[in-house]
Formats: sequence, structure tokens, C-alpha cells
Amino acid sequence: MKRITKIEDNKVLSVKKKIRVAAYCRVSTTSDEQLISLDAQKAYYENHIKTNSEWEYAGLYYDEGISGTKKYNRDGLKSLIKDCEKGLVDLIITKSISRFSRNTTDCLEIVRKLIDLKVFIIFEKENINTGSMESELMLSILSSLAESESFSISQNSKWAIQKRFQNGTYVISYPPYGYANIDKTMVIIPKEAEVIRFIFAQILAGKGTGVIAKSLNEKGVPTRKGGKWHSTTINGLIKNEKFIGDSLFQKTYTDGNFNRFANKDKFDKYLITDHHEPIISREDFHKANDILGQRAKEKGNGEDTSRYQNRYSFSGKIVCSECGSSFKRRTHYKQSGDYIAWCCSKHIEDKNSCSMKYVNEEGIKVAFLTIMNKLIFSHKKILKPLLRSLTSMDEKGMLIKIGEIDNQVEKINEQKVVLASLVSSGFLDPAMFNSENNSLLAEEKSLQDDKSKLLRGVNGDRTKTDALEFLIKFASNSKMLTEFEDEIFINHVEKIEVKTRTEIVFILKCGLNLTEGVKG
Repeated sequence: MKRITKIEDNKVLSVKKKIRVAAYCRVSTTSDEQLISLDAQKAYYENHIKTNSEWEYAGLYYDEGISGTKKYNRDGLKSLIKDCEKGLVDLIITKSISRFSRNTTDCLEIVRKLIDLKVFIIFEKENINTGSMESELMLSILSSLAESESFSISQNSKWAIQKRFQNGTYVISYPPYGYANIDKTMVIIPKEAEVIRFIFAQILAGKGTGVIAKSLNEKGVPTRKGGKWHSTTINGLIKNEKFIGDSLFQKTYTDGNFNRFANKDKFDKYLITDHHEPIISREDFHKANDILGQRAKEKGNGEDTSRYQNRYSFSGKIVCSECGSSFKRRTHYKQSGDYIAWCCSKHIEDKNSCSMKYVNEEGIKVAFLTIMNKLIFSHKKILKPLLRSLTSMDEKGMLIKIGEIDNQVEKINEQKVVLASLVSSGFLDPAMFNSENNSLLAEEKSLQDDKSKLLRGVNGDRTKTDALEFLIKFASNSKMLTEFEDEIFINHVEKIEVKTRTEIVFILKCGLNLTEGVKG
């Protein structure tokens, strides 16, 4: 008689396949201390993987003496990725996101690639597993860390620029229409200067900015970038002090979310008069601006012609990803029923200057409810790991450095007192005193700049941390949202960036950027 055996019942053949786990570690220098750390990491991961009965040791990949800012410089990481492509690795363990890659743009690229290969990463410090979370939200978290990295780089650049503002050595890289930068000096371009003089003459003759823009377009006069003239362009030129030979620095500033704003007494401004050759006389410049100011008052806008009343929760919060302009609220009248939409202000003014079309207000509200409900549902897996990441940033290290700087400044002040005493007693030559004192002052200024940068770093991190803690408290105590509430939106959203009519990005105050679809 024939004998039949079911394969699934044969326990000998149903051995569970182990997960092939590899580890990656890195040290950024080849010092003895760092190499000892690398050896310790190797031993730890090999033991950690081999003691897990469900895991199979797939090797340890590492780089030493290599910067973590670019993946292209790291042979160990490249070798790991190649083995993942060959199907030799199922899971990667690494200490932290910063150990894996300090350049978070590269980190995002690698994570996406590995997810496509069905290979996931465990970041131990942040307690993040790319295989156990929605990839969209996972990448949003990593993107928020990229923003912190970019913020740090940006702050370094800002301090260098501000220093040049203060000592008058700042070079205007992109002079306005009418000027060119030649050998670090603003020089008049005669043909463009004639256009500037024409614009001011028209304003003084009583013509409106829209009429002037239309006239220039009809004459075929291109803008600096070869585009069309608009009333806002004319308005900006009339207000630009550079046409009378002056330069006002830091008229705008960029916040922690990389949004640019007009500097209305938030930071110091630096005015240099007679900085370069003027195109317009001071008298004509002030007359033209008085005319624009009067027109603005007649329209009810006061002196700020870009003012838009914040009567709605979305007012001033929605920006166009194509041109950067703010969105304005509009009522659309249809036979099927009227509805509210938000549209790019530049598109409203001239459809050819920006192609971005309107977004339905109800669609925005539904999209907001969707992302908030995702966060409410998954706040333990999404928001709390991000909070641990933010709070684990080296604030203590920054505070220690601030203390060290204070000690150094105190020593410098003591040295200055000694120098003053020596020169007043006749033991030190005045020329030598000036040289030594100036050197100490320069060193003190440099230290104070470093301290200010550190303080801003600490405060910036705390602002995001506070916003994140507020969001976690809300998410952990809330049920799924069914209706849009202005207060919730205002409390947690910094702004909305419109990518297309069907895709928008909510930029939260805690630093998360979450993309969501919009239905018309």
C-alpha cells in the first residue's frame, strides 16, 4: 500500500529560515582612542547577533578615519550596499543615524534603496526600525533630522555673513537690475540703468506700477532673468535703496525652517551710505516712494503693500512651491455649488508667471485631519523616537563649551587689565600695547561669536523639542479627529507648501515635514 506524507507536517523539513543580520559601524578619525572604540563596536555587534537564535551573522562592515558626510568616501558602506543588492543581507544594525551617515540626504537615499530591496535598518540610539513603520512617515522623521543638520550649516554661514555686514566688507553677489559685480564692486550697466530711470520717471509722472510693467513688456524689454515685468517687480525696484548708492544689509532673514521674512526690527540692519555709484537722485527716490506710500494708504494697506489680513486659519500659512508666493482665499462660484479655494497670489496676478492652480479648502482640511490621525494612531512609534533623538542631541556638550568660552573670555579680560596697568605705569610701549590689546579684542570677539552660535543652537533645539512635546501630549490624549478645528491647526502647523493641486506638505512646528494628498 502506498504511503503519503504531508510536507507541512514534517517538522524536520519546516525549519524556520533565519534572518541574515549585518552590522555597520564607523569612526571618523584614526586616533588610537577612536580605533579602540571601533574594536569595541566590532566585538559587541558580533556577540549581539550571534546570541540571537533567530538571526544569522552576515558580517560586520566598517569604515575608519573617514568622514560620515558623504557615502561615496566610505568603502565599508559601499560594500554593505553591494551585498544587500546581491541578496546576502536581510537586516542591518547600526548605532545611530549619525554613525550611519551625517549627511542625511545620503541617508534618505540609502534607506529608500534598501527598503526597495526589502532590507531594513535598525538604528539603536533612536530606536527606529525602517521595517516596522510606514515608510512615508519614517522618511519624514529622517527629513526632520536633515533639517537640523542644514540649520547648523546655515547658522555657521549666517554668522560669517553678519560679521562682514558689521565691518563693511560684505560683497553683494547678486546686484539688482541696473548693476553688475565687477572686481567686488557694484558697477552701473548703462542699458539697464536707462530702464531704471524710465521706471522712476513714470512713477513721478503719475503712472501706476501695472501700467509701467505693461509698457516695458510691450516694448520687449526683458527682466534680468529674461522674463516679463510685473507690478510687484516695479514696486520692489522703487523701494530699493541701492539705486541711490546706499546699501542696507539684512533687510530679510531666514528662520529655523528656512522661510524668508522681511526683517521688521527682529535683527540689526546695517546701512552703508555712498556704497557705490547711484542711478537715481535721492530727491527723486524719496518722491517716488512717497507716491507709492500714498497709493497704498488709499487702498487701505497702509505702508505695507504686501499685507494680507489673517482673518482665516490658513491666511499667511500656505505658500507656492513653484514661485514662493503666498496663497490667497477665493470664492469659486459654480452651478453645482459655491466653494472656497486658495490660489497662488502670483498666479492670480499673471497666469504666465506661475502655473500653480488653486487648491480646494475642504481638501486641505481633510488632508490635515489625515496626517493628524496618522500621528495620533502611531505617535508611540513616530513622535516619541523623534523626541528621544532631539533630546539626545549634545546639548550638554554645547553647554560645557559655553562654560569653557566664558573662562577664556575671563582670562582675556584679566590680560587686558594687566596690559592697561603696564602701559599706564610706563613699562609698556603704547604701540606694543595697541598691538597686543587689538589681538585680545579680536580673540574675544571670535569667542563671543562662537558662544552666540552655541546659544542659538541650544535654544533652537529646545524650541522644536517644546513643540514636539506639545504635539505628543495632544496625540496621546486625543481620539481620531473627525472635524477640522482652527485651534489644532494653528497650534501645530508652521506652514503648508503646495507642491501640486493634489499634493501638499504640512511643515509642523516640531520640524516634521509630512506630505499628504489632496482631493478636489
